[in-house]
Amino acid sequence: MRLRSDFWVSAHLRRLDVAGIPAVLRRRGSAEAGAIFVKVDRLDGSADLYGPAPQALFEAEESGDRRFAAIVTGGSPLDVEERLTKEIRFDSDLWIVEIDDRQGRHFLDLAE
Repeated sequence: MRLRSDFWVSAHLRRLDVAGIPAVLRRRGSAEAGAIFVKVDRLDGSADLYGPAPQALFEAEESGDRRFAAIVTGGSPLDVEERLTKEIRFDSDLWIVEIDDRQGRHFLDLAE
């Protein structure tokens, strides 16, 4: 069983805070099952965007964990914002977490 989106986001923001990485909740989505997107602003004019990984990218027995996939890497912040706008039009219940980190740290579990 997967954690509720609100619980996962709260825990992730806390984890980033403990590590001294500035992060904010930009958009609150559906508490139970809203998709979560994470924007990482590298503070050098580039940004990354991560979103829910397609379940085909990881094994079924791991399906209780939230896994992410890179959607935009090394793009401009404008590229990331345009993609987020498209995602919001498709799913208005999504969550957006924004991280500011020169090293690009995000602590997400990426699907491989």
